[in-house]
Amino acid sequence: MNARIVIIDDEAQIRRMLRIALKSDGYEVVEAENGEQGLAAVVRHQPDLVILDLGLPDMDGHHVLEELRGWSRVPVIVLSVRSGDREKVRALDAGAQDYVTKPFSVEEFLARIRASLRDYNKPDAPKRLDDGHLCIDLAKRQVCVAGRLIDFTPKEYAVLTRLAQSPNCVITQTQLLQEIWGPGHEQDTHYLRIVVSHLRQKLGDEPAEPRYIRTEAGVGYRLVFREASQ
Repeated sequence: MNARIVIIDDEAQIRRMLRIALKSDGYEVVEAENGEQGLAAVVRHQPDLVILDLGLPDMDGHHVLEELRGWSRVPVIVLSVRSGDREKVRALDAGAQDYVTKPFSVEEFLARIRASLRDYNKPDAPKRLDDGHLCIDLAKRQVCVAGRLIDFTPKEYAVLTRLAQSPNCVITQTQLLQEIWGPGHEQDTHYLRIVVSHLRQKLGDEPAEPRYIRTEAGVGYRLVFREASQ
């Protein structure tokens, strides 16, 4: 599956132009016209990159970026009419990967997207885990158990892939809740328990002695891969 991009911009013409250009380049596109919708879209769709306008109707784009960086490392390219150095420095210091001013060259912008995705997808991050029974292909967004393709809800897939990004390492409940459900959900551990229970069922894990998703009591969860291979 190709990279998914969330566009957060209140200008319908800009969104339409970007949608056409991005889809013609093979990307999946999700649109949001304000900051609140944009943050919700990032949580729900777990994109590979975010395009963010600063002049949003409900909140300043800098605030959106700061809130997003509190729980996600997704690459962000700021696209704005604000051309001052102070605006650029503030956004880049807050964690944006790039800053492009309007009007802009579509071809150059697509090149900047490719560069941001290339930098984010570091070669040392496992892209495919396969132990002969369970295969998690992060690049293709596919999970197979005993050769059978498994369907997941967006939240189930987001939790599984977050664990798969750091196999054999503990990911805390707080991290998972912040990154996948969003800020303000750190105490909603019952949501996470339900999703993990469903994941174990789909992976064929025994609840008492799970093979793959292990609970670290009071801390979080670990995806166990004894013979992980990229």
